[in-house]
Amino acid sequence: MEIKIQSLQQLDQAAREFIRLMSGHTIFAFYGGMGAGKTTFIKAVCEQMGVTDIITSPSFAIINEYALPQSGRSIYHFDFYRIKKLSEVYDIGYEDYFYSGNPCFLEWPELIEELLPEDTVRIHLSVNPDESRVLSLNYK
Repeated sequence: MEIKIQSLQQLDQAAREFIRLMSGHTIFAFYGGMGAGKTTFIKAVCEQMGVTDIITSPSFAIINEYALPQSGRSIYHFDFYRIKKLSEVYDIGYEDYFYSGNPCFLEWPELIEELLPEDTVRIHLSVNPDESRVLSLNYK
């Protein structure tokens, strides 16, 4: 499954399409190089889901939690870029988040690949020469 984003003006539409395709899955691993737009896309998805918190990259905190006021649930946004050892991921109690039933959006998941649940949806974000983006969703 692919979602094409021709410009920033189409970001909200792409986020709504992504939400429609989430279909009961909760763990979403975003792959893509530095500057590919992972954080920007996750921010758009969170906003379309109703998050009113300020949404930023959790680069230094590793995890940000955003409230979904209408449901009383949360979204967990991870950035594993600065992870040096898997023990750091164990120390934050990743399992409590991954198996909470709440949506988890993961940036730089390749650094913790062996910890990802089997049903993780893998999203590869690629940048075209014209700066448009393509999200390729892979369901197990």
